[in-house]
Amino acid sequence: GSEGAGLASSESGGSGFSLAAAALPERRRPGGGRPRYEVVRELGAEEVRWFYREDRKTWKPFIGYDSLRIELAYRALGPGGPESEAAAAVEPVCVRSGLYEVDVASGESYPVYWNQTERIPVMRGQWFIDGTWQPLEEEESNLIEQEHLNRFKGQQLQESFDMEVSKPVDGKEAIHSLKLSRNHVDWHSVDEVYLYSDATTSKIARTVTQKLGFSKASSSGTRLHRGYVEEATLEDRPPQTSHIVFVVHGIGQKMDQGRIIKNTAMMRDAARKVEEKYFSNFATHVEFLPVEWRSKLTLDGDTVDSITPDKVRGLRDMLNSSAMDIMYYTSPLYRDELVKGLQQELNRLYTLFCSRNPEFEEKGGKVSIVSHSLGCVITYDIMIGWNPVRLYEQLLQKEEEELEDRWMSYEEQRLLEELYITKQRLREIEERLHGLKASTISKPPVLKFKVENFFCMGSPLAVFLALRGIRPGNSGSQDHILPRTICNRLLNIFHPSDPVAYRLEPLILKHYSNISPVQIHWYNTANPLPYEHMKPSFLNPTKEPTSVTDSESVSTVPSPTTSPVLVRRHYGESITNIGKASILGAASIGKGLGGMLFSRFGRSTTTTPQTLETGKDGAEGDDKKATTVGTPPLSHSSSGFLEPVVELEHRIDFELREGLVESRYWSAVTSHTAYWSSLDVALFLLTFMYKQEDADKSSLDTI
Repeated sequence: GSEGAGLASSESGGSGFSLAAAALPERRRPGGGRPRYEVVRELGAEEVRWFYREDRKTWKPFIGYDSLRIELAYRALGPGGPESEAAAAVEPVCVRSGLYEVDVASGESYPVYWNQTERIPVMRGQWFIDGTWQPLEEEESNLIEQEHLNRFKGQQLQESFDMEVSKPVDGKEAIHSLKLSRNHVDWHSVDEVYLYSDATTSKIARTVTQKLGFSKASSSGTRLHRGYVEEATLEDRPPQTSHIVFVVHGIGQKMDQGRIIKNTAMMRDAARKVEEKYFSNFATHVEFLPVEWRSKLTLDGDTVDSITPDKVRGLRDMLNSSAMDIMYYTSPLYRDELVKGLQQELNRLYTLFCSRNPEFEEKGGKVSIVSHSLGCVITYDIMIGWNPVRLYEQLLQKEEEELEDRWMSYEEQRLLEELYITKQRLREIEERLHGLKASTISKPPVLKFKVENFFCMGSPLAVFLALRGIRPGNSGSQDHILPRTICNRLLNIFHPSDPVAYRLEPLILKHYSNISPVQIHWYNTANPLPYEHMKPSFLNPTKEPTSVTDSESVSTVPSPTTSPVLVRRHYGESITNIGKASILGAASIGKGLGGMLFSRFGRSTTTTPQTLETGKDGAEGDDKKATTVGTPPLSHSSSGFLEPVVELEHRIDFELREGLVESRYWSAVTSHTAYWSSLDVALFLLTFMYKQEDADKSSLDTI
């Protein structure tokens, strides 16, 4: 009772009622289940269980913490129920980890953070079907409960409280009966209640089975139980949310506006399964929130639809609703509207979540973003504040520099100087104008939170960056494309057959195009190697002629371009094993000191292979059986040795493993949308987020 009295309004939606039923006399079943009371009395709030139903499926029970608070809110309506004057004063009850609210007056549930046309019905369960513990329909349940109390209230219950065993009632006549519209209920004792169907087929079956000697109850009746199998308690509550994940959709939401909500629900369900299996020892959990930014945008209105020809209209409409988003984003007219739409929705969701969970920021809650397809590009541009206007300014500056380099006449020089002076004067006037009133030039969108992890799924971001002029550098830092001050970690997830996905690592360090992406672990892998301990391994280039050793046949060499079903065999164990010196080199497999010796053969005009000095034993003997693969040349230092090759600080590209019976051509069609329900992806996301939670906890313990 003391726990029930102190419910915070932020958790209960204002329904802070105390549990009066806790002080009543109770008896537990021998097996230690739900308490049973000695005499028949009205059901306690903890015995009633509330249910919800989504997508017209079976009724699902709310957890005890939610059900108890809904029931207490329902009882606050008073004897008049939903029609009473008190109904307006009862606030909605926050349920399902805070994602939904229940309006007990209307008997409906609705989401808090996104719009949904279909309301989710909720039901108060008092009488339940034996075995399945599904509730009877509320109207029938109310009639049975009323009849039960009228007939048996105050009577002593049986000594045996074992509800699981349905004892035969052969020879027992019903001591009480109730007729319903399509069924009737018989009480064979206070605790033995059966429901019978009055349908014609059931009557015939009942008559036949009774004549054959079967009991009336066992032949066609369904045993009913009063009160739920498990008592609702305030301890049965969800863990606190310490990490929220915004799930951003890509193209095609105009075609199916509710798809991102369904996709996020699939990802959330997969994450719940993974949490139960691998992260149940954590007191907190990760919550996924859909970000639906497309439906609120007007863009061109219906102009594109009006210019669309009628032939193959279905296909054209599908393209207009999906691929057209890419054209909108590359249009200078509509790009800002798309960026602003996503940025405002992200900030709205974060502000709303923090207002409903005031402890989230106080306790250092983290935020990550999972983006899909084009959503990755828009999210990236919001985070770094990229604008195509900057690109245009850089282009103009480059043209001016080229103009200065070439020979000019006196008149051209004079006009150019005049242009510079005019531009400088224009900038000064603009600055003075901005000082007098707010700037009318749109500033880069700003997020109200720091992004901990940015997960890209099936992302074309690398292509967009390459077309913007991003080229590989000499540093292995993520800062080259996304500064760590903006986002702590960038991770690029893709299916090997996804035609829309591209790699990001070669944009940071060029030689990573010859290194395979990190393979994402199967969901059910026992004791997988942590990702930070997985060493980079070579892809096997097959674009140029390859000579193979006697012990290796050509047929056994896998092709990276076809992403074989079996685990890839790599030339070389890791970068570190070869001294970080021949990362671009192909491996030569031999029987040297370490079991493997590696030689590099770069592309050159000479036909003589150039080998690395590998130690006292040398590599001359191994050169005869070396595998030669053409690769881009490495830069050489003045001493003639290869310069050490830089490694990435953290790996960025992570590749899903293909199924054993997966068709590559079919995967090319389906893989772009296969991420949402993947348990492998869910485990991957949670591994990184819970690892950070663990690291933060251990650092606090150290302090």
